[in-house]
Amino acid sequence: MIVDGTVGLGGHAEAILQDEPEVCLIGIDRDQEALHRAAERLAPFGERVHLLHGDYSQIARHLAALGIDKITGFLFDLGLSSLQLDRADRGFSFRRDGPLDMRMDHTQSLTAGDLVNSAEEEELIAILRNYGEERFARRIIRAILAARAKEPLETTGRLAEIVHSAIPRRFHPRGIHPATRTFQALRIAVNNELANLREGLADGFESLAPGGVVAVISFHSLEDRIVKRFFREKALACTCPPDLPICVCDKKVETEVLTKRPISPSSAEVTRNPRARSAKLRAARRIEVRA
Repeated sequence: MIVDGTVGLGGHAEAILQDEPEVCLIGIDRDQEALHRAAERLAPFGERVHLLHGDYSQIARHLAALGIDKITGFLFDLGLSSLQLDRADRGFSFRRDGPLDMRMDHTQSLTAGDLVNSAEEEELIAILRNYGEERFARRIIRAILAARAKEPLETTGRLAEIVHSAIPRRFHPRGIHPATRTFQALRIAVNNELANLREGLADGFESLAPGGVVAVISFHSLEDRIVKRFFREKALACTCPPDLPICVCDKKVETEVLTKRPISPSSAEVTRNPRARSAKLRAARRIEVRA
């Protein structure tokens, strides 16, 4: 049994099911519309597929509800789907003017518009700094506060315009829109993405049978850092301070890291799919811990 914790439109799930004829797959996603699309795509695989609306941070709970104890692998593809990026009404992209939404799960109430129009100055600055690593966070947020004092900010186009104007032109990043980091930060905050990733890795790992593999595709440094640290901690034999003469932590090696460095797409793949250019794949195998 394999879990695709971010099944999206079903592309990875389809490839897994085609390559592994004996495998059954559980697909989880927060996006109900994506799940409907995935169901259509994966219908030929019949009972080998079970799709769930939910959050991958709670893999163990989803498995328990299905009466499943252990799995042989799980995958997280942390990128946005084309369905989310290409639909203006989803509010993820500054390139398509739409409502300030950014929710992956429309059953939740909090939107990007709620944050932008209601959150306090210091909270918004922290979001941009922590989740977007935006050096001009304070300037941007002050521009947002000035604009929202006149009227609520309701569209992605208006927000992108404000951010563009707030960053001095000489500091506009090359190759990306000046609002990229702001949009990333708000999206992460709205969907609680980094906390969910930490919880999902821990929860999924506990559900992984010895020999099972976890693979994660990330698209920015914050996600990749979390995955790298998680794998590194699971691969350590000892966490004692280096000045201790003997090990007292009794920690066991739990993981074999399969990707010493993240795997990036080839130039040919980026040509076929430009959105893959920043993707990084890391994988690890759970090993049996012996007393």
